[in-house]
Amino acid sequence: MTRQTWFITGASSGFGQAFAHHAVAAGYNVVATARDPSRLSAIAALAPERVLVHRLDVTRPGEAEEAIKAAIARFGRIDVLINNAGYGIVGAAEETPERELRAQMETNFFGAVGVTKAALAQFRAQGGGAIVNISSLGGQLSYPGFSAYSASKFALEGFSEALAGEMAPFGVKVLIVEPGAFRTRLAGEAMKHMPIIPAYDQVVGATRDFARRMDGTQEGDPLKAAAAIDAALKADNTPLRLQLGRDAVDAIRSHAEHLLADLALWEDVALDTRLDPATSDAASAGA
Repeated sequence: MTRQTWFITGASSGFGQAFAHHAVAAGYNVVATARDPSRLSAIAALAPERVLVHRLDVTRPGEAEEAIKAAIARFGRIDVLINNAGYGIVGAAEETPERELRAQMETNFFGAVGVTKAALAQFRAQGGGAIVNISSLGGQLSYPGFSAYSASKFALEGFSEALAGEMAPFGVKVLIVEPGAFRTRLAGEAMKHMPIIPAYDQVVGATRDFARRMDGTQEGDPLKAAAAIDAALKADNTPLRLQLGRDAVDAIRSHAEHLLADLALWEDVALDTRLDPATSDAASAGA
């Protein structure tokens, strides 16, 4: 059997680092990428013959294409592409400058899209593989103070859902991963706090405090997340979305239940927006 190759963005810490460690331990080839490749030396040392380290800033044009080409040149194929690079923002919409919102989208959404598009021709040629997009429970629902972060993840999920249908005929799976709180650096150095407008203290203050307190206390184990993703990809019926962590499961279930409840409550109003037969006939006659 051909050894799998995992291509991972943002591999220098957190989830990305855990995915690389899991893949090496599983005997896979690993393409570990990051903006600063020097931070990947420990991963490379785990299995030099099976690990390729490459620079990749997902926001810089051309770097994704270069990294994909290097991966193919070294290992011949990519079996699993994991779009993990990203960061978070805490702040009310009014507190978040447009440049910060655009930068958030540039990394979390357009960055993942760019890496994906750089690999699609290879996946089609192979006739198989998997694209794993790391979203969040914040890709299904949002809270005050996380509008920018959730916007980037909602966008990524919409893109991924359409992509899944587009790539299915070529035997390529798409998996959206929705983690809750895991022991990564997202709540630490990878979380940007926006300037405070005092009027929002009562609305967003609790979210800011939560984000700061969460750092270093998260219950989720990134290595177990890596194993769960691997298991989902190997399953005959890989889900489109995979929630990870009790908090993610509970929050997304509750959100889905509220969505269904609202749908049922307002169904009659929603369905009563169709054209009445008489109006439709009159419009046709006038035409």
